[in-house]
Amino acid sequence: MTTDLSQTTTDLFERMRATNPLVQCITNYVAMNYAANVLLAAGASPAMVHTPEESGEFAAIASALTVNIGTLSPNWVEGMIAAAKSANDANKPWVLDPVAHFATGYRQGTTTELLKLNPTVIRGNASEIIALGGGQSAGQGVDSGDPVEQAEDAARTLATAQKAIVAVTGEVDFVTDGTRSVRIAGGSDLMPKITAMGCALTALTGAYVAIAPDQAFEATVAALANFAVAGEIAAKSANGPASFMTAFVDGLYTLDAKTFNANARITAQ
Repeated sequence: MTTDLSQTTTDLFERMRATNPLVQCITNYVAMNYAANVLLAAGASPAMVHTPEESGEFAAIASALTVNIGTLSPNWVEGMIAAAKSANDANKPWVLDPVAHFATGYRQGTTTELLKLNPTVIRGNASEIIALGGGQSAGQGVDSGDPVEQAEDAARTLATAQKAIVAVTGEVDFVTDGTRSVRIAGGSDLMPKITAMGCALTALTGAYVAIAPDQAFEATVAALANFAVAGEIAAKSANGPASFMTAFVDGLYTLDAKTFNANARITAQ
């Protein structure tokens, strides 16, 4: 990676840990526990607050908001919209994870309403981003059926249209603001074997943009690089998906700036 981007992402890694940002996570039932543990291990403070009776009020308090539409219900959607509106009013960044938004009309409608509220970052797999960009994807439910490189043009288009950072995650991640683009390599082929990995990455992205809302592009890159480096470290000791889950959380917790800087594989496009 370039020297400037390397130093910036390393600085953000250290800042996030030192700041311990409070991240409001409206995420799905499957992901709650793991996403919260990932944030704690990485150095952030999670708050799983979703009900509309308090989600908007809490979003004004939190350093950032993340919204994941994995398990929708009317009450949760109301809470998501209230929180996103409140985050905007309080000038707090927020991250949208449009899980399988193309699968049903309800998901499509919810995603459309959330996009109107101008997320700072949109993170999804290749199929989700291709579909959001107006293309035809090969996605099946929550699983991507498309390689990341096929989503890059759609990501640029979406980023420009939404004035947002778009992160496409997969074997090699891709991040763009419509003009600048980078790829992040790393991680492990065990990651797709574990539920809530992508959801946890969305939460971690929220932690990074919380401490650098004026550098949302760099913060998103730093979050994905943090995840990728910890994944590579975990893979060295894991025997399978279950042991990888534990090793990954430990890898996030023990990762230091020197190791992060030496192992992050970020390539500017």
